[in-house]
Parts: sequence; C-alpha cells; structure tokens
Amino acid sequence: MLPSLKERKSRAVRESIWNVAMDLFAVNGYDETTVEDIARAAGISLRSFFRYFTSKGDLMAYALLLYGNQLAAAIDACAPGASVRAAFRESISRIAQQGLADEARTRKHLDILSRSPAAAAAEMSRLSEVQALVAQAYERRLPEGSERELAARALAGVSLHLTGVAVRWCLEHRECDLPATMDRALAGLEALFCRGTHGR
Repeated sequence: MLPSLKERKSRAVRESIWNVAMDLFAVNGYDETTVEDIARAAGISLRSFFRYFTSKGDLMAYALLLYGNQLAAAIDACAPGASVRAAFRESISRIAQQGLADEARTRKHLDILSRSPAAAAAEMSRLSEVQALVAQAYERRLPEGSERELAARALAGVSLHLTGVAVRWCLEHRECDLPATMDRALAGLEALFCRGTHGR
C-alpha cells in the first residue's frame, strides 16, 4: 500500500532534519552537537524538532529504522514464487545498492558511527525493533512449521548485518559490484558451514 500524502511529507521533513544533523555531526561531532544546534540549522523550532524526533539519539536511530522498513518492503516485493534464498539475495542487494548509490552520505554516516560510541549505541537502540520488522517479512514467505519464527529471526539478523558488511567492504575496497560481493560473502559462509559438517 502506498503511503499517504501526510506520511510522505512527514518522511521528507524527517529526512531533511536527519541530513542537517549528519552534516553537523560530521563537522562538530555527535557528542558536541545539541538538539538546539540541529533545530537552528534546520530552520525549525525545538517544538517542531520534537514533533518528529524524541531526542538526538532517536534521530540517530532514524537511518536504521528507515533501512529496516525498506528491507522489509523489498522482501515483500520479491516474486511470490521466489525461493527464500533468492528473496534474501535480491532484497539485501537492492537495499545495499541504494547505500552505495549515495556514497558520500553513506561514508559520512559510517564515519560518525566509528568516531562516536554514543552515536553507534543510539543507532543500535532500535535494532531489536528493526530485526522484528524484517523477521515478519521473512516469516510471511516461510512455510508453516515449528521453526518458522526462529528461521525468520535468523534470516533478519543475517540480512541486516551482511548488508552493512558488504557496503563497508565495497567502500573500503572501491568495489561497485555489490551483488558480486554479496555472492562472495554468501559463498564463503556456505563453504565454512559445509566444511564444518565434514570436519576440518
């Protein structure tokens, strides 16, 4: 279902505030930047800021929450008859490719997280919520069974973390073929698991 006009406007304002905040965090540091600084730079009142975010930490977690929603939507958008493996690869490749498409913004975001433990902790504060969202999308594709919920949660965790690993790898190594990087990572994991079943 397409978002309403009100929802699209709200998301646009949130992203505008988030982008302003990322610029300030990159220049002044996450810990040194206040909510007042962000509101002033965004040209809004404090009251308006708190209409969209409850705190600076909530703002920092916005990117992860948005990513989770996009990943869940990408999983749902895969062909109904697609295998779980195909849906897994297609959805995370599609979303990660978006991160590489705006390389400057992604690098800035990762740099902020690497320089501030508080920023990283704030972003991760919504991880369980995001994992649950993505797990629900996977669960809708899995057959009924006692291990369905566990498998969906495992897939969600791997999807979220593998995408981050692949994007960082591509940025660090100046590689732009994300699907190939994802395939290499998956093949490496499968080889390790298969090796484990047959001894060292």
